[in-house]
Formats: sequence, C-alpha cells, structure tokens
Amino acid sequence: MKIGFNMLLWTTVVTEEHRSVLQALKAAGYDGVEIPVFDGTPAGYSALGRTLDDMGLERTAITVIPSPDQNPISADAAVRQRGDDYLAWCLECTEALGARVLCGPIHQSLGVFSGASRTAEELDRALAFHRRLGPVAASHGVTVAVEALNRFECYLITTMADLATQLDAVGHPNIRGMYDTFHANIEEKDPVGAITAHIGHIAHVHISENDRGTPGRGHVDWPATFRALKAGGYDGWLTIEAFGRALPELAAATRVWRDFFPSPDEVWRDGFKHIQSGWAAA
Repeated sequence: MKIGFNMLLWTTVVTEEHRSVLQALKAAGYDGVEIPVFDGTPAGYSALGRTLDDMGLERTAITVIPSPDQNPISADAAVRQRGDDYLAWCLECTEALGARVLCGPIHQSLGVFSGASRTAEELDRALAFHRRLGPVAASHGVTVAVEALNRFECYLITTMADLATQLDAVGHPNIRGMYDTFHANIEEKDPVGAITAHIGHIAHVHISENDRGTPGRGHVDWPATFRALKAGGYDGWLTIEAFGRALPELAAATRVWRDFFPSPDEVWRDGFKHIQSGWAAA
C-alpha cells in the first residue's frame, strides 16, 4: 500500500512554486502525489516528473473532461472525437510525467446534465469510448482508473455497480475502476459492501471525508473501509483528496462554499497519520 496526496488542494497546475509543499509531503512520509493533468504540455510534465524523481516522490495523475464540447457521450460525433483527442493528450502527458495511473470521472464531461436519466444510447457511446481508450492507454503504459461520481456532479456512472457493469463490458486491462469514499458515502446504500462486492475492479482509491475535510474528522466508517480493502487484497494507492476555497473556479466546480478545515496543513499531517494507523489496525 502507498499513501498519496492530491495536489488539487492547492492548484490545478503544479509548478516550481509548489516545491515547498512537495517537500513537506515527502518529509511527512508520503510515497507520492497526485498531479492534475488539466493544462500544459508533455514537455512540461516531463520536467515536473524529473523534479519529483529528485525529491523521491512517486506520482499518479488525475483529470476530468472539462468541456461539454469534449463530451464522450454526446450525440455529435465531432464532439466525441474531441473527447478522444483530449484523453489522448492526457495520456501523453501522464506518460511524460512518469505516472502509471490516470484517474478521474473519465466517462462524461464534468457537471454536464441532460435533465433526464442516462439513456441506453449514452451508455453505448461511453462503452465505445472506453473501448477506444483502452489500447491508447496501453500504448502509454497507463492504467485509466474510471471514477463513479455522485449524482450532483454527473449522471452516467454514479455507483460501483454501475462502474463494474461498464468495466465488464469494456473488458480491457488498462480500463479499471476507482473507489472514492466521498462519492460512495453519498451514492452507496452500503459503502463498505460496495468495496467487497467490486474489489476486483478497484485499481485506485481516494480517501476523502464525507464533507471533503480532514480524513478521520467526519462519519465515514474508516475502520471497516480499511478492513474491506485489506481483506480484498488491495495493495495500491490510498490517496487523500480534499478541497478548499483557495481556487475559486475549483471550489465552484466541487461545490465548496465553506471551509472544512482550519488549514491545509491539518489535512495532510493528520490525514497521513489517519491512513497509516488505520491500515495497520485493519
């Protein structure tokens, strides 16, 4: 098991100005960081990867499909092609970064709703998208960990059962699933049971409290969560994802209207101890 921290708490673009944060995370004991892939060039991510190598930090990557004009489930073929192109760019940047996992709600544009339930046609388009994506991900040596997102941020894939059905239909080893404790707390009738039922699909895990604050300070059943993951043989990343109000655009996208912790330092300091002790006790 490896412990990571998602850099979206501070920025959508990690640069040299975040060196002190990266150094602090390394000093605290983190194995690596999760880098947003939202903008930039492969060359830029390659340079960042070298910086992380020098610090001894491993890394994963995260993205979202930001624009309705890139929606993989659109009825418009040109829009779907732009979605393919966007993910091809993300995978190129992820490989350049030196990451082997690209995670996120990589099934529809974030926050885009039709005003109705998902349709069979939309599910078919998502399936075709993931089947096209699999070989591209494999060519870059990257596993795409698709995230089931809560109903207030998406409508296509919201539960682990939805996600497992999709992944079974895709049938590609480079298209896997991600479990996020925040989203599961909203959508699953039994969040821990969803781990046990779908552990074979889980390639990445986000550790996020029910209010997006400091892990261990809310009502997620952490002992049972860690036990279920450990019993199922999970040995991948446990990456903390928390959001604050430092970035207005990101705060709006994640519906963060108030502070959930006194400082980011509390989240990464206490969060690391929370995972380390919780996993050891599981």
